[in-house]
Amino acid sequence: MSSTPDAGDERLRTVRAIRALARISRALERSSDELNLAHYRVLSAVASGDERASRVAARLALGKPAVSAAVDALVGRSLLLRTEVEGDQRAVALSLTPMGEAVLERVETEMAERMSRLAARTPDDRQVIEAIGWLGDALDAAMAEREAAERAPARAAEITPSARPAEPAADEAR
Repeated sequence: MSSTPDAGDERLRTVRAIRALARISRALERSSDELNLAHYRVLSAVASGDERASRVAARLALGKPAVSAAVDALVGRSLLLRTEVEGDQRAVALSLTPMGEAVLERVETEMAERMSRLAARTPDDRQVIEAIGWLGDALDAAMAEREAAERAPARAAEITPSARPAEPAADEAR
């Protein structure tokens, strides 16, 4: 008998991990009364440098209406500031207010404590935390690849016929 797990075992382990991540998300959301998970995700994306609502939507894989609703609520609570982008009437820049920064700091402290307590119940708490960070890095890399692939056709369309290299003459190609 082989010591290599078969595909069925691997699938079961993966499904178990998926279910655990879903439950962990809910546990993290419950660790604070100040923000729900959707609002936390928007605030943390803006704090990480995604200042445009369209970029936040892309990073979080949310529809623009969902991000708009979250932004409206966060602006209403004075946690986010919405400003116009000079030179682009449609674009809106988002930034955390001082109160938004304070709330985000408190919520992340509460979530970190909750995550640390959960990880401490595993055989290797540091490895668990690091592996979850690796998943975040993998998501960022996959998103960057997808965005690059989506931009590639647009760049190809920008090449005009005069900018393309000349085709070899018919007798040169032989």
